[in-house]
Amino acid sequence: MRQRIRQFCRAMTAAITPADRAWVDKSIPAAAQPLFYAMHPADQYHALHVARTALALADMSDLTVDRSMLLRCALLHDVGRVRGDLDVWGKVFTVLMDRFLPRLAEKLACPGGQGLWSKPGHAIYVYYHHAEIGAAKLRAIGLTGEAALIARHHQPPAAGDAPELCLLREADERN
Repeated sequence: MRQRIRQFCRAMTAAITPADRAWVDKSIPAAAQPLFYAMHPADQYHALHVARTALALADMSDLTVDRSMLLRCALLHDVGRVRGDLDVWGKVFTVLMDRFLPRLAEKLACPGGQGLWSKPGHAIYVYYHHAEIGAAKLRAIGLTGEAALIARHHQPPAAGDAPELCLLREADERN
């Protein structure tokens, strides 16, 4: 619960500096930059923290890591969530629904939809499926390696997982 409170406080105070923007623009291909900047600023801020943590974890590990791939994946791991789909309060809602009413959350989850629950249902859908949504966007611009890792970053660890995926999971969990 502490982690979630810390995430909320970070999200509410998120600010992307010009130096952050320069680092992002240097670290990911031009075709991926619109995907990054389409995320809510809180998600951009989170991705920056995940990227810094992932690189620090790579420095402390004995793993052979493609640091450029790790950095791109960390910065792009949440591009399946765009501003308007799942803002800070939407994420609070979906986390609470998933925690306390998971069966109802699963029933409500739908892409788009109509009626009273269409917006919350879409937010829940994005919360559950943002990794696959983001991976599809990345495949569409030719970042297939990144898409393969990002599609699996919320799945349980498996034998043979790439070291970049393992580090991404750990960095995301810490942030």
